[in-house]
Amino acid sequence: MNDDGRRLAASRSDRPAAETAAIIPKTELVPPTMRLSMPTLATLATALMLMLGVLKPAYGADIRSTVNALGQGDYVALQTAIGTLAATGDPAAATTLQALSDGDLYIRTADGAVFKAVKSGDGYALTDTVTGADAGMAASSEITKVKVNNKLRGVIRAAMGSLTLMSPDPKQRFAAATDIFKSGDAEKIPLLDQAIAKETDPAITRLLTDARAAAVLKSDLPEADKIAAVNVLAARGDQDALAILTNASGAAQGALKPAIDGAISTIEGTLKLWQGVQNIWYGVSLGSVLLLAAIGLAITFGVMGIINMAHGEMVMLGAYTTFVVQEIIRNNYPGLFDWSLAIALPLAFLVSGAVGVLIERSVIRFLYGRPLETLLATWGISLILQQAVRTYFGPNNREVGNPSWMSGSFDLGNLAITYNRMWIVVFSLGVFAVLMLVLKRTPFGLQTRAVTQNRPMASSMGIRTPLVDALTFGLGSGIAGIAGVALSQIDNVSPNLGQSYIIDSFMVVVFGGVGNLWGTLVGAFTLGIANKFLEPYAGAVLAKIVVLVCIILFIQKRPRGLFALKGRSVES
Repeated sequence: MNDDGRRLAASRSDRPAAETAAIIPKTELVPPTMRLSMPTLATLATALMLMLGVLKPAYGADIRSTVNALGQGDYVALQTAIGTLAATGDPAAATTLQALSDGDLYIRTADGAVFKAVKSGDGYALTDTVTGADAGMAASSEITKVKVNNKLRGVIRAAMGSLTLMSPDPKQRFAAATDIFKSGDAEKIPLLDQAIAKETDPAITRLLTDARAAAVLKSDLPEADKIAAVNVLAARGDQDALAILTNASGAAQGALKPAIDGAISTIEGTLKLWQGVQNIWYGVSLGSVLLLAAIGLAITFGVMGIINMAHGEMVMLGAYTTFVVQEIIRNNYPGLFDWSLAIALPLAFLVSGAVGVLIERSVIRFLYGRPLETLLATWGISLILQQAVRTYFGPNNREVGNPSWMSGSFDLGNLAITYNRMWIVVFSLGVFAVLMLVLKRTPFGLQTRAVTQNRPMASSMGIRTPLVDALTFGLGSGIAGIAGVALSQIDNVSPNLGQSYIIDSFMVVVFGGVGNLWGTLVGAFTLGIANKFLEPYAGAVLAKIVVLVCIILFIQKRPRGLFALKGRSVES
């Protein structure tokens, strides 16, 4: 018996039997009739040597001698050297094995050192795969290529899989586990057992367990192991697990078939539940957008009875203000980009509010009590504003970026929530709360409510109703500008931006109750959720038509909407 054999025997005899049984993965105790491929045998040998202490991981250590071993001996020796190199876990091993797989690994005849060699002029440029350093030039007669065959390429693939699963970088381990989960490669089961035993991150451990279950369903393991794998995938309960179980159901036999069918039924029920939750979230998200677009219109329409068809253009002006602010920051103060929306908010309010006051003072104040004329006048103003923006900024969509805190998403169960949508929901509720505070707790709010409920009485009490009209119209337009800042994060900024929301805004205001902010809030979220529940069955366009018909029928029974304002003037 050679020295390696004696050390292996000694390590086995010194280890208690119970401990040895505990650390050897179940998949190694397979029936002798099971046929294992060459990559699997190499992986098993590497894992076993690691567990028995023959090979020691050497992260960051000098693996030059291990790399040089790739150039010594025949194919059997090369296969052993590949397993030894992978077992080191050193990141340089991946570079070396990739070069070997690509046929770029060569032996320098003079000293037997192994390098990556690339043709350069009359010779070859050598690179040390361990350090990445330049190793000089060599003539073709001074180097010999390390040859590999198809079996060895399979061994290399298995070894590189081991390296990614054992990588010090959690992102690499997560990506490797995800790839195995999607492929369900049964040959990776020993590697997965080894990785699960060493993994310390709970999220990656769960993914590795799921990947092992997917691989077990495609393996020749006993039925009991496959049923256990089905239970693991059923606990995962997402669309990917459902697809794996559905594919496995066709070839399932015996007790495995009802186990898979039961798991499929359970997952489908769970997914339907999450689909309902997802529709509610999408509805809340849409409702927050409708609330932002309609809340300013609720003020102007409710206080003055003005059918403002230019309200959408106030939203558009707010979005273009955001674009201008971001362009200035990009070109001059790039470090402030994450603050661009905070800077754009007050500016958008001022720009849209000033334009709103100008429109009220120059056009609308001459048309009070004439709703048809105000509709036509504001529609003409909307066309003028669209053409002015189109002339200055061009007809194409403009890019408005997301700050870092509004980029990306996170998962809540099977529900993916994007940060930009979440912050828009929070922002819309915040705007609503501030507006309610202004109307309920400030002198301006008291005067506005007085004019809304009884304009002649308010005027007789000394309230300057024309000033209240101008400021209220400016407030509604300014809030529309703030809505444009939020909408620029989820929609295209173009001259037609406001037209996409004007009809929906009127629907929200009429359904909730003209001039009632609580009605606008309830109406926006109700219509948003209703739209999202109808869209899967009727499509986006037909869903809007159905909602519109329902609102018309509702208004026939309740002409003032959900929450009607009270007051002598209103009631008359």
